[in-house]
Amino acid sequence: MYFGLQTGWVSMMSMPSSLIGFAIFKSLAHKLRLPFTPVENVLVQTVAVAVGSMPLSAGFVGVIPALERLLEPSEGGPIFVSTPKLIFWGLGVAFFGVFFAVPLRKQVIIREKLKFPSGTATALMISVLHGQEDKSGNTESAAQGPSHSTTLLTDAENDGAQDKSDWKKKTRVLFYSFVVSGIYTLISYFFPIIRNLPIFGLPAASQWLWTLNPSPAYIGQGIVMGPETTGHMLLGAVIGWGVLSPLAKSKGWAPGPAKNWATGSRGWLVWVSLAVMLADSVISLSGIVLEPFIRAVFSKGGLRRRRGGYEPLTAEEDEHGGEPETSGRFSGLRRRFKAGVHQEDDTPEKDADPSFLVPPVVVLWGLVASGILCIVAIRVVFGQVPLYATVVAFLLALILSVMGVRALGQTDLNPVSGISKLTQLIFALIVPASNPAAVVINLVAGAVSEAGAQQAGDIMQDLKTGHLIGAAPRAQFYGQLIGSVFGAIISALVYRLYSVVYPIPGELLQVPTAYVWIDCSRLVYGEGLPNGSWWFSMGFAAIFAVSTMLRGWILKGTAVTPWIPGGIAFAVGMYNTPSFTLARAIGGAMQWSWNRRFGSDGQTMLVVLASGLILGEGLLSIVNLLMASLGVPHL
Repeated sequence: MYFGLQTGWVSMMSMPSSLIGFAIFKSLAHKLRLPFTPVENVLVQTVAVAVGSMPLSAGFVGVIPALERLLEPSEGGPIFVSTPKLIFWGLGVAFFGVFFAVPLRKQVIIREKLKFPSGTATALMISVLHGQEDKSGNTESAAQGPSHSTTLLTDAENDGAQDKSDWKKKTRVLFYSFVVSGIYTLISYFFPIIRNLPIFGLPAASQWLWTLNPSPAYIGQGIVMGPETTGHMLLGAVIGWGVLSPLAKSKGWAPGPAKNWATGSRGWLVWVSLAVMLADSVISLSGIVLEPFIRAVFSKGGLRRRRGGYEPLTAEEDEHGGEPETSGRFSGLRRRFKAGVHQEDDTPEKDADPSFLVPPVVVLWGLVASGILCIVAIRVVFGQVPLYATVVAFLLALILSVMGVRALGQTDLNPVSGISKLTQLIFALIVPASNPAAVVINLVAGAVSEAGAQQAGDIMQDLKTGHLIGAAPRAQFYGQLIGSVFGAIISALVYRLYSVVYPIPGELLQVPTAYVWIDCSRLVYGEGLPNGSWWFSMGFAAIFAVSTMLRGWILKGTAVTPWIPGGIAFAVGMYNTPSFTLARAIGGAMQWSWNRRFGSDGQTMLVVLASGLILGEGLLSIVNLLMASLGVPHL
């Protein structure tokens, strides 16, 4: 919630959750009646991710602030939602994506074997953490059988499982990074100026907002994101705030102060970044829709897909339906992860025992019940939304969540922002502008689609991790439901607490995604673009339509791909002020430097460091919140 309200960028935190869960239960090992094995670690991570992603899933960092703070009276606003209704809304959108994703598991994980890079990396981390402790293979579960879990742990042991002294070192790194981040957070409360250091000089800071927020958490997030994503964000910041912002000011298109959303370049840049996000999303989702047809066409010609292109099957491969048997079905998760290679053949992977799967009757009735709950919640919380629009939004969310799952599995990016924007475009055709609640309906419909795609992506990523480790999908499914309930309630309470204590939007909580949401609704209903932004919006949309096709279709998986800017990351760098992006770029540069020096060895230590930095500021921000609510003065 804290980071989402600041920048709109929320990380699933799968790997840090796994690491922190392991650290907690390892320290309590002498008090546990049963051993804490990898399958329990997967469950802890599944619940944690379900809780942590609810601020984004339920729209508390975007749609809700837009409705409460940015909606004009002429648009039917502002709409204040009471805390009980916020909780009911969160529960209403928390489950249907989970129920709908469960039947997709067999297709995308077992048959197509989509890679889900973060899920695979999390499985690797868990296997390494537990590799030294369980050489007997006790982590093998009836859910998976011996092939996956035994091989996974054996690979981890052979590649260097961690001994006790090594783990103590990691624990110290986690503790010290947590302390450093926490101390910075407390100091920043009393000295807010350190959040905006004028490293490029006072004129650049005061006029063009070029400052640095040296937040340890942002640096940690940059480490998790990696140099590719942070580099694209930095490029967006340089072009947006270094080129377009001064140009809009000099041309009189944005005559006000740069930080002003109404008349300054900040509000002007949102439209360009929104055009980039829409272009990226439409092209990406089109590729997801067309990809199965392309695969079908190529498969008829005896072709198989590898990395970025297609090549003929060899006679030996064709005979066995995949890789030659001599190569072994599992050549090692660590080596596959390092190489970034995802073998695709027509032979489905071994699935869990049916007794460990979610019963179809539970999925069916759960989907019906969660759909009814979603529709009722919208009717109760947002009575302006007609029933037909609610039903259409729910059905559209189910369809688009399939695209979100497939995109996440292939690219490690769940395009929830693009999915929500696509829904807003569709609803502009369904609900006429003459409807006085058109903007409200548009926002709520987009929020439903975002919730479905986010929840479906969360559970599928976790199911990939569980599949590689050998965890029971049914246990993960129930863990996701438990986390969603808890997350919906806690997120609503925390959002209301932040909105009472801090001004939203304000210097600390700028809610940039709320502006993106409301501006997209106004755009599709014909309010029009600010002066001078039309040609730049269309130009950048065209550029990133081509860029997305190159990244996702033509040059996918090649060495050139990381150098082609990604639309979503570029747009995030453009609509956030440079202070947030620069800190993340520092984290990405740290990961790049580490990789150049040590290769892929020691990645766990880097994740440990990032986890402590993120956790320190995230938790100590609660102390800052309490001090602000008690009126403790700044210095």
